[in-house]
Amino acid sequence: MTRIALIGASGQVGSRLLNELSNRGFSVTAIARHPEAIATLANVSAVKGDVKDTAGLVEQLKGHDVVISAVKFGDSDAQALIEAVRQSGVSRYLVVGGAGSLEVAPGQRLIDLPDFPEAYRSEASRGAAFLDQLLAEKELNWTFLSPSAEFVPGKRTGVFRLGTNTLLSNEQGSRISFEDYAVALVDEIERPAHSRQRFTVGY
Repeated sequence: MTRIALIGASGQVGSRLLNELSNRGFSVTAIARHPEAIATLANVSAVKGDVKDTAGLVEQLKGHDVVISAVKFGDSDAQALIEAVRQSGVSRYLVVGGAGSLEVAPGQRLIDLPDFPEAYRSEASRGAAFLDQLLAEKELNWTFLSPSAEFVPGKRTGVFRLGTNTLLSNEQGSRISFEDYAVALVDEIERPAHSRQRFTVGY
């Protein structure tokens, strides 16, 4: 059984990932600041962890096959997280990414548009910086999955499109549910197709 360490397991995206992983039979160590908020699910062990405690996080990650980080970029330090995964000896690292660094035209990112919401600019900038650090990473087998612009609670349909570095959209706009995002990320664990790459998911 593949052993997964999920950092940020009690959050909006983390909780959906946890449910998807459990339903597919993975063994999951669910790491959160408030483990009491983590749902009781099959093959899931909830533990208290802090992304700012690198040494403690290293010990919690050791022995797993895959690490997923589903923490807000503003609540964590990219280099510290990458270093914790590296020190733990886990080679595979998946990151819940952001949409701001996706291109809307050649050489133009979503975050660069003049009408990009100021409320999201700091988080989006930190997400773009996180991706830049991963692109320079020489050791880890990483994957960064960017959602669409509208990333919201919804239904698990299992029907979506995948892309690479360009924002996906249709006549309804650019959107993906937390639930279908979780499907796409867990699919990537089961059938790796984006080693050392960023990809995106949308309707």
